[in-house]
Amino acid sequence: MNRSTLRIALSALAALGVLLISTIVFAQPAEPAAADAAAKGPDVLALTKAGQGGFIALGAGLAIGLAALGCGIGQGRAAGSALDGIARNPGAADKIRGPMILGLALIESLAIYALVIAFLLVLTKLA
Repeated sequence: MNRSTLRIALSALAALGVLLISTIVFAQPAEPAAADAAAKGPDVLALTKAGQGGFIALGAGLAIGLAALGCGIGQGRAAGSALDGIARNPGAADKIRGPMILGLALIESLAIYALVIAFLLVLTKLA
């Protein structure tokens, strides 16, 4: 065994050990009251009344901000790569344009999902 194989084997063994130990640690029996509260989810109205509604607004803002950042980077890279391909082979422009537009639409759908989740967070805060 060379050193790199040994390192990989030891890393895999350490990761497996952490997973097994964490499974044992977190597999404790729950109290009935805690299990009922976890099943219902967080009480948004109680959080809002307790002054924690700002965290919900912060989460909504972070969701849409990070989604817009990621989608902007993804769309820029996709459009740049498509334009690079068209510049290298102008005859393939028709074959590149369709998949590029489809890819841009799928990337944009991620931002729309984040927007919907942000709206749901804010509107449940107000309800």
